[in-house]
Amino acid sequence: MLIAQILTTKGPVVHAIAGDATLSDAARELTEKKVGCVIVLDGDGDILGVLSERDIVREVARRGASCLDSTVASAMSSTVITADPGESVDACLGRMTDRRIRHLPVLRDGKLIGLVSIGDLVKLKIEEVEVEAASLRAYIASG
Repeated sequence: MLIAQILTTKGPVVHAIAGDATLSDAARELTEKKVGCVIVLDGDGDILGVLSERDIVREVARRGASCLDSTVASAMSSTVITADPGESVDACLGRMTDRRIRHLPVLRDGKLIGLVSIGDLVKLKIEEVEVEAASLRAYIASG
C-alpha cells in the first residue's frame, strides 16, 4: 500500500505552529489536539522543522521549566525526514525505524500535503495481516 492511500483514509489534517511560538504554546497545542507532534512552518507554509513531545521533554530535562518560554525553533528538529505520497508503507516504516522517528510529513512537489505517524502505518500493517489470516482460514475451511 502507498502513503497516498493512507492520506485518503486519514485525511490531510496537519497541525502546525510558527517557529516563534513558545514551547508552552506548543505544549498546549499538542495537548488540545491530542497529537504527538506539530510541524513548524514559516510564513510561506514551508517546513522549518518538527516539534514533538519528546523535544519538549528533552528541553525541560536539560534546561528546566524556564525553557517553556523559549521559541519552538530553539527546540525543534530542523532536519526533517519526509515521505512522498507514492512511497510504500514498508519503505516509510523502515525509514522511521532506522531514524528512530515517529512522524513523517508527506510532501508533493515540495509542499506539505499530510502527515503519517508510525501508529498509522502499524495499524495498516495489522489490518493487512488480519485480512490475510481471515483469507487463509476461509481457504482452509473450504477444504
